[in-house]
Amino acid sequence: MTVLTISEDPDPDPDRSLGQASLRRVQVDNPNRYREAGARSLRPWLERLVDEVADHPSATLAVRFVSDREMTRLNNEFRGQDRPTDVLTFPGEETAEGAHLGDIAVSVPSARRQASERGHSVERELEFLLLHGLLHCLGHDHETDDGEMARLERRLRRRWIQAS
Repeated sequence: MTVLTISEDPDPDPDRSLGQASLRRVQVDNPNRYREAGARSLRPWLERLVDEVADHPSATLAVRFVSDREMTRLNNEFRGQDRPTDVLTFPGEETAEGAHLGDIAVSVPSARRQASERGHSVERELEFLLLHGLLHCLGHDHETDDGEMARLERRLRRRWIQAS
């Protein structure tokens, strides 16, 4: 089930051949054009991460970078909480085309605040949030798994997210 509306990819990848399908494995939508959330840097990183942690070789994933206002609307609609949050995940399902891992919404203003509080870059915080969201798409749940997701997330952070 795709929850987020993802627009046409405004950031075409010149390295992809014209013969390949137009649907990307990882769709990135940045309608507010947040500079820290550029698809050119985050998509390749996220595609490599999906390749390593997902059991579906042709799986798709959708990411949308949103404002606090849009995140509040989504959080209220899907979780009944009338406030922004940093990341929301909507797990996917098998489709006729293959596995859709899910949709991830990330609040860039929340990521900016958290990065400032934690003393690292916004780009690093976005990677933290994308990793966290991807693990939820893969079925992990830190609220019910006795720390299993947190341990996996720490291990993947050490491997996939550079200190900055």
